[in-house]
Amino acid sequence: MDLRETDEQRLLRSSVAAMAAKYGHGYLLEKARTGAKTTELWADAAAAGYLGVAVPAEYGGGGAGMVELTIVAEEIAAAGCPLLLIVVSPAIAASVIARSGTTDQKERWLPRFADGSVRMSFAITEPDAGSNSHRITTTARRDPDGGGWRLSGTKYYISGVDETDATLVVARLEDAAAGTLRPAMFIVPTDTPGMTYQPIEMAIHSPEKQFTIYFDDAFVPDDALVGGEEAGLAALFAGLNPERITVAAYVNGLARYALRKGAAYARDRTVWQAPIGSHQAIAHPLAKAHVEVELARLATTRAAWLYDEGDQTAAGEAANMAKYAAAEAAINAVDAAVQAHGGNGMSVEYGVGTLIGAVRATRIAPVSREMILNYIAQHSLGLPRSY
Repeated sequence: MDLRETDEQRLLRSSVAAMAAKYGHGYLLEKARTGAKTTELWADAAAAGYLGVAVPAEYGGGGAGMVELTIVAEEIAAAGCPLLLIVVSPAIAASVIARSGTTDQKERWLPRFADGSVRMSFAITEPDAGSNSHRITTTARRDPDGGGWRLSGTKYYISGVDETDATLVVARLEDAAAGTLRPAMFIVPTDTPGMTYQPIEMAIHSPEKQFTIYFDDAFVPDDALVGGEEAGLAALFAGLNPERITVAAYVNGLARYALRKGAAYARDRTVWQAPIGSHQAIAHPLAKAHVEVELARLATTRAAWLYDEGDQTAAGEAANMAKYAAAEAAINAVDAAVQAHGGNGMSVEYGVGTLIGAVRATRIAPVSREMILNYIAQHSLGLPRSY
């Protein structure tokens, strides 16, 4: 693995950064305040081909990989205007369909992921399942009239349902003859009869909202089942590693934004005839946070590289570690930036206190810090399973 970015990757990074700089944190806050969406930013990123950078070239995408998609996610976030739907649509949904979808599903959806004209949310979590995906109760049973499936169940904390065209739903196939349930995924258009959703009031101010989705005997045709009846687990895991990797990139970008703001304030703010950044009580927390963020960025790049190399076992461990490292580093970075600002750190005007909820949430989602440590203890260290 060569840690030096290629000329193409450096150009991608600088180009995405320049585009996102036209928007910035104020744009995001205004959208959140008014209840509007980041439509213009999404459209610009789509038109430039950034959202489809990892979609296979034969479907109109950039033909690159997860390394390039993390660059896109990180640089947009580093401008202070992160796009959460990059995680759930290009990273999860497009990756799942590209790796596990049928030929028809690839031809139908991937060109639209490539040009950004379609957005897809991802529904796995449930009110009573928590981190235990084995307790998922959303069930798909054969429609008695044939030709499709009936979905019943509830999904919880699903991002951006109100601005996506379809939802990739993790369910369990009901096998009445065998009396078993098998994992499966379905592409469910948002306007499907029997599918309803309502917003969850959140403490985090973001243009992207969280929802509870209800499936009440919702009908989906046979071609909505991703990859066929036997593709369940393989299809699901095709999306979980990209999810963790791009969340890490997303939060790395937010951490860089916070540190940039904190360092600039510490250079310019003068108290007792000296910039406050000349005092170690201000400088050291920022410097320590910078070290942690750079290490998290290295971990994220490594995880993305392993994923692109097709080493899914190593990528699974690396993706979990990258997400853990990035969340912890970002929380510390935002805290240091807020503290450097003093009272101004809690003012919306200065643009750092507004990040507290966003980075804190990444310690919980999409997989909690505790479950990552369980995974590392068991799979990396060979310790007995604790749950």
